[in-house]
Amino acid sequence: MKSLSSWLIAMLAFMFWGFRVVTTVLYSMGTEFIAEPIDITMEVVLLFITFICICFITKRKLLPTIIYLIAHGLYYGIYLYQNVINIINGTGSIDLYMSLLIALVGIIIPVFAFFDVLLDKNRTAHPVDKQTDWFYKNKEYDRKMDERSDRNQYRTM
Repeated sequence: MKSLSSWLIAMLAFMFWGFRVVTTVLYSMGTEFIAEPIDITMEVVLLFITFICICFITKRKLLPTIIYLIAHGLYYGIYLYQNVINIINGTGSIDLYMSLLIALVGIIIPVFAFFDVLLDKNRTAHPVDKQTDWFYKNKEYDRKMDERSDRNQYRTM
């Protein structure tokens, strides 16, 4: 993880995970908080899956990133869709808007993490080194063959 965006996405993912842990713990204790879990059992499962996936996302692995994206897409995406339909129908409240904001963040962070890992795979497959590319990838410095040079390919046994 060499780029700032990769570090920021990982930190945001961990902070959102921590927020969801606090939300789940406070909900299970019966304390009021600004958000509530959609489904408490699925939230706990999602928290464990998310923690494992984020640890592998920092290692730049693609499969955990896809699992992270699918898990959050299924958990928050369905909730987001249902409540956007409720808002369109005219039934909305502050709690609903807050839950929608949290669900939107729960969708956006995995999407950014997925695209960041894909771009990182492309960067590692096609590296750019500014210290040597000016010489090795420049046609001006290629050695020209002299027409007087010996073109025989001698082989010794």
